[in-house]
Amino acid sequence: MREHAVLIAGGGPTGLMLAGELALAGVDVAIVERRLNQEIVGSRAGGLSARTLEVFDQRGIVERFLAEGQVAQVTGFAVTRLDISDFPTRHNYGLALRQKHIERILAGWVGELPVVIYRGCELTGFVQDAAGVTVELSDASEIRADYLVGCDGGRSLVRKLAGIEFPGWDATTSNILAEAEVEEEPPLGVHRTALGMHAFGREDYEIRDGKVVFASEGPINIMVTESIAGAAGEPTLGDLRQALIAACGTDYGIHGLKWISRFTDMSRQAAAYRKGRVFLAGDAAHVHSPVGGQGLNTGVQDAVNLGWKLAQVVKGLSPEPLLDSYHAERHPVAARVLRTTMAQVALQRSDDRTEALRDIVLELLGLEGARKTIAGEMSGLALRYDLGEGHPLLGRRMPDLDLATPDGAIRVFALLRNARPVLLNLGAAGSLDIAPWLGHVRLVQASYGGPWELPTLGAVSAPSAVLIRPDGYVAWVGEGTQDGLHDAMITWFGPPG
Repeated sequence: MREHAVLIAGGGPTGLMLAGELALAGVDVAIVERRLNQEIVGSRAGGLSARTLEVFDQRGIVERFLAEGQVAQVTGFAVTRLDISDFPTRHNYGLALRQKHIERILAGWVGELPVVIYRGCELTGFVQDAAGVTVELSDASEIRADYLVGCDGGRSLVRKLAGIEFPGWDATTSNILAEAEVEEEPPLGVHRTALGMHAFGREDYEIRDGKVVFASEGPINIMVTESIAGAAGEPTLGDLRQALIAACGTDYGIHGLKWISRFTDMSRQAAAYRKGRVFLAGDAAHVHSPVGGQGLNTGVQDAVNLGWKLAQVVKGLSPEPLLDSYHAERHPVAARVLRTTMAQVALQRSDDRTEALRDIVLELLGLEGARKTIAGEMSGLALRYDLGEGHPLLGRRMPDLDLATPDGAIRVFALLRNARPVLLNLGAAGSLDIAPWLGHVRLVQASYGGPWELPTLGAVSAPSAVLIRPDGYVAWVGEGTQDGLHDAMITWFGPPG
């Protein structure tokens, strides 16, 4: 029987990111993926948020995505775009990039790391006990793992077999996505009618002055709202024609279907992200409408939060209760995402009352405070984990400062390349004592004379030291003393020794 410390079911963006995080931490990790390669048929997520770009920057791979994507102000809320160009981050923008490219780039990175991928098979069952999980695969083989993580999508078999409830809200709208040939060119762009939204575009496009300019030739990408009453099972060309005629009065002579899929605004979230040695991440833990573009990004953030914690426990550095903080931190984040996506879906309706509500919301989002608050949330830059009271940095993402060290200039994110925790001492050399943890927490003596700024909050007081978790979030802030430092070290990185 094959054995691994962690087995991940599903090799999409969440599964790939988690595998990369664990491999960087020196954990034996494997992925089970039913696809024979990383190719995706169809168009799913189409962009990366500012915080996800920061996470990729922390691992030294952001340039791979920037080289293929298109920088744009894609942060938005329902019917309006929200400018984040004044936010204090190197990535004060979103990146337009289709999921098939995101997955390919992630897979290329993971391929450089010691990660085993079992392709062409999938999980069919598992049994967990006090020591681990025995996983059954579709090829009749078995794998033994210390922990199993379900990154197997919204219909997650891992979630179902673990007996984790998936409460939420049923669909109220349904949309068909497709790529096909047409006899008559439709009006490219996004349109709203009394029946809902529809849009036409092409695979190839450029963003010029903030506007999408599509290629002049090629198959048409289509998104059209359909009647929720008939939305069941896999959609057909006939379903697409019917929806187009209802929305546009014509089907544009559609033919030559290349792919077709359906999505709804069903919103559900796993009641628990952990059950014993089994975890859920990404769409397996939460599903919602794609409006706002938060699904893939939320999954990547799940992976980065869980990865280092699993590594700490697998390597015997931290006690097993550390793993409970994954649900405690990430469940409220996705719960909020569900609420914001449901609100955005509601604002996209076309009746007179919704039009009136949308006008008011647009007015409110034009206010500086409201714009910063919502844009900070949608971009992922304003997230704060509840790590207690104290300095505004506590629980927030660490800014990517340009530091001066005895070894030369370095960026904060460069200190996080290998997914290790960092204690940044900005005070007197030798003023912080963490000798028992020096084997796995990196102590960096540095100075920084610039402003300390956080998205939505603005300027904050300069700390004397900062303890940074491997996911880039601040676990402790020194304000002239090291009070509470050892307690924070024990909480997040295990007892001394």
